[in-house]
Amino acid sequence: MSNSTGHISYRSCTEVGPYCPVEATVLGYYPNLGVNAFLAAAFGLCMIGLLGTGIWKRTWGYSAALTAGCLLEFAGYIARALLHENPWNSGAFQTQICAIILAPTLICISIYLTLKHVALELSPELSRLRPRLYPLVFVPADVSCLVLQAIGGSLAASASYDQPALLLAGDRVIIAGIALQSAVLAAFGALCADYHRRVRRWVASGEATPAALAVWHDRKFRTFCCAVAGAYAGILIRCIYRIAEMAGGWGNYIMQDEPSFVVLEGFCVVIPVILLTMFPPGVLFPAMAQREAQRFRRKGRKGAGKAEPVVSGDEGQTEQKTAPEALSV
Repeated sequence: MSNSTGHISYRSCTEVGPYCPVEATVLGYYPNLGVNAFLAAAFGLCMIGLLGTGIWKRTWGYSAALTAGCLLEFAGYIARALLHENPWNSGAFQTQICAIILAPTLICISIYLTLKHVALELSPELSRLRPRLYPLVFVPADVSCLVLQAIGGSLAASASYDQPALLLAGDRVIIAGIALQSAVLAAFGALCADYHRRVRRWVASGEATPAALAVWHDRKFRTFCCAVAGAYAGILIRCIYRIAEMAGGWGNYIMQDEPSFVVLEGFCVVIPVILLTMFPPGVLFPAMAQREAQRFRRKGRKGAGKAEPVVSGDEGQTEQKTAPEALSV
């Protein structure tokens, strides 16, 4: 993708020169090498940490989504570092657009998995939805956002100088995907806040069970919940920023403002990832890790039809079921 000014065409620009100024690129600046190298390193280290804790504690689904998101972020910021050397590098530009736009959607999947396990551990009856429905509702909705943004990114990346309609279509599809993602995040946040309010009242009433009280007052559990809440807030702020950035079209003044991108995109995603890496459920919320590990063991034995004690998806009670009868989520 490239811009034009007056009668000057930048279609054939491949590097900065007298007739191909950096100001004519979509970003309009040389991306800061130090900042982008730092962000790439941070995401790379988090990816290693997530792989380690995921394998160690067997939180396969939670860690896999986070690791995939980190991988895309790492690729995106490596591409931005390459743009520092040559802002007209179309391959690096397309990579950073697609990778950095898509990555937070994968990170959201891990956040959406947490409420199910919190509700199962405290009180499934206080949840507005049956706990097993949270991933069944929010993960497909998140994947829909991912698909929309992927389509929009592909359209935008494939658009050439003489295809402004295709470029505009890609921009609009990306905005639709991010707007849907923001709506899904808002709905999830509302359900989390409602469940927290209902549990607090339950605890204050003196009707809470000893087991639930032990979890509610557990410092590790609270630390994990605070980390997830912080990650949620960062991703939501990032989505709101992205809607404003993309709404002005390619090359608008918000898109060409690097400090706002670094703070509201870069740091609003890397801080959540650091929080989720430093405070993993396998260490702070073992019940979630145990259910995750059990779920994948159950899937592995499904074909054999072996009986195995499983935890009911809604009641948190141990029942004897064969693998085909067990809940898959």
